[in-house]
Amino acid sequence: MGRLKILLIIGGWGVFGGALAPVPLLGRTNFDKTAVPLLMGTEEGLYRIDWRGSVVRLWGGGAVRSIKRTRDYWALLSDQGITLSTDLQTWEDRNQGLPMKVIKVYDQGKKSFIRQVQDLKDFEIHPENPDIMVCAVKDAVFLTRNAGKSWENQGMPPYQTNGIKAVALANLPDLTIFLSHSVYGVYYLQPDLPKARWIELAQGLETLETTDNPDEVSDIAVVLKESDLGQGVTRIFAAQTFRPRIYELLWEEKAFRLLWKAADPGDALGTVDALDPGRETVRFVRDGSIDELPYPQKTDAAGAVQSRRREDILKFLREIPRTMGLTPSCIFLGEERFAAEPISLSELWLIQPEQDTADPPTANREGIYLPVNHAMSPQTLKPYMDLISRQGLNLVVLDMKDDYGRLRFTPKNAALTAKGRVFRPLDIDAFLGSMKERKMYTVARIVVFKDPELAKKEGGKFAVWDARNKGPWQGYYDSRQKKQPPGSRGEADNPLIRILPAGEPDYEIVRTYYDEHWVDPYSEEVWDYHRSLAQELHERGFDEIQFDYIRFPTDGANLADAQYRWKDPGMDMDSALISFLRHIRSQVDAPLSIDIYGANGWYRTGSRTGQEVELLVPYVDVICPMYYPSHFEQHFLAQYPPERRPYRIYYQGTQRAQRISRRKVVIRPYVQAFYLNVSYDRTYYNQTYVRLEVEGVRAAGTGGLIYWNNLGRYDDIPPIPPRGLP
Repeated sequence: MGRLKILLIIGGWGVFGGALAPVPLLGRTNFDKTAVPLLMGTEEGLYRIDWRGSVVRLWGGGAVRSIKRTRDYWALLSDQGITLSTDLQTWEDRNQGLPMKVIKVYDQGKKSFIRQVQDLKDFEIHPENPDIMVCAVKDAVFLTRNAGKSWENQGMPPYQTNGIKAVALANLPDLTIFLSHSVYGVYYLQPDLPKARWIELAQGLETLETTDNPDEVSDIAVVLKESDLGQGVTRIFAAQTFRPRIYELLWEEKAFRLLWKAADPGDALGTVDALDPGRETVRFVRDGSIDELPYPQKTDAAGAVQSRRREDILKFLREIPRTMGLTPSCIFLGEERFAAEPISLSELWLIQPEQDTADPPTANREGIYLPVNHAMSPQTLKPYMDLISRQGLNLVVLDMKDDYGRLRFTPKNAALTAKGRVFRPLDIDAFLGSMKERKMYTVARIVVFKDPELAKKEGGKFAVWDARNKGPWQGYYDSRQKKQPPGSRGEADNPLIRILPAGEPDYEIVRTYYDEHWVDPYSEEVWDYHRSLAQELHERGFDEIQFDYIRFPTDGANLADAQYRWKDPGMDMDSALISFLRHIRSQVDAPLSIDIYGANGWYRTGSRTGQEVELLVPYVDVICPMYYPSHFEQHFLAQYPPERRPYRIYYQGTQRAQRISRRKVVIRPYVQAFYLNVSYDRTYYNQTYVRLEVEGVRAAGTGGLIYWNNLGRYDDIPPIPPRGLP
């Protein structure tokens, strides 16, 4: 969202650079003084537009995401939790019992902590009883029966993966809570019944192709409508995040019925969110538009359900930034100019242009990962420069701290060599000078928390610790093999293999350790080491700093034994990564990018890794998902024709990450330019495979891409016209 411009409006007059000028409110000369006010939520707080056209900030406590009104109070959902007011003047936080997020701040050798409510994914009020509310964090739903004075944890379905997106509640006739999960679909809970548990509710929802799971439901909305017989009828609607669909829940059948779908051709994705059901219509926000769907439904001659585009609301919302210097993230329209009933809309990023201004320097970059060993001389570098020229590329990523914790340059800051080891350093000053002459955009790759060099420093002070063995932790897996004569495999010479008794005379268990050593992501000293590293590399000429392995270890039968000794009370994986990136962002004046698992860019979850895109977006400029087809389940999106799978994965993955991040960052995926011995690659991997990946990324947006081959072997990149050329 854009920053608030300096603009003072007094009685319909604006002050610009000291000069007074009339500021008409979209052609209106005045408002009805008795009308319910127009309220706008922005990144800077809540604003009111009164009957004179004046803009007044009512609340500046955080970024407002949703505005709700009941007969008793106004309610805000913000990045600070839930806030209520009865008069729009005095405000009270209602967060007692909600989980807290702890951010560690490290400055000049001292640490302090910021405590705030965990990011709330959604918040809804009971349509019949304003004392009853529901909200959700990433991995739990919370219910209150006293207007938020205290909240009770209702848990979530029994999955280990976090990823809650939306919640709602209604009387059916028992109190019923709904949630949608990014991976596993919709569930309901009736907390007042004996042995209450979460029950799946998926029938009728469109599934993600080649899976059994419904594609993510973005919003669930409940409205109590008077029937022709004068009785209250509860109607429940749902929409989807990655395909433009709206459903109605048929509660007795426990099934969803499709009400509306956009005419989306081919593979096109679309988002519907922020359902706002009224007495006769359900309003919603979609890509580039605000529509409403009447009910009972009206169909055209072909039987398709019609929706109506609300040009009046769109015009109003698009005029606000130009006229008043505000970019609304949500809005409450209370005057009869728009409807005979109030309208509350959120997720307004969907109607904003994809780029409010010119593309940032991080966008429209396509390039390669260049192993530093191949950049050592003009002779070894030449094939890559030829490739870059031939393909019209403009970006190069180079290891400055590699997968083994080695520094691949000679630092000027002596403190860096105390924690790292300089290994076959590149003359980066000469290299960067050459790249600037070629107008190349240079990215310094820094492998962060996988670091065997730092893990062994100072007696393992910075290492992830093994709680069982009381030493630096290293993941392993066990496999069962036929017994062989002692010494036949040379296990005495291989420290990564150890024989354990199996209890079966014909077999033995072979324990194999992963070639990975990790440092503690909670360690502020580890953060500061990487801050100094990023700072120097940017000062010496790199355009962008890219963090890889910015995650927790995920592999090992002994993962439960991993202990994080630098973890402070209240912190979790998310807060560790947020704290790290916040520390870097506060002191390094460079564009920052992060590499993430493909699944973390595909689903709204940071499970196992801490890489939850929604939470990390405020601290980075670019996110690089690794959507390698070889790394997904081999049947995933391999429907007919199966050879189109690389296109589908990169097109949909890039679009999904854009929507999960609300288009606040550049999405620049890593493209698989390597063969892996898995079933799909054995059949389909070739230059067409790589070309389809590129076409998928380009069709999805302008963020760019990076070819990845760990060995620097790029023979599989076919001739592809540069972006923007025929």
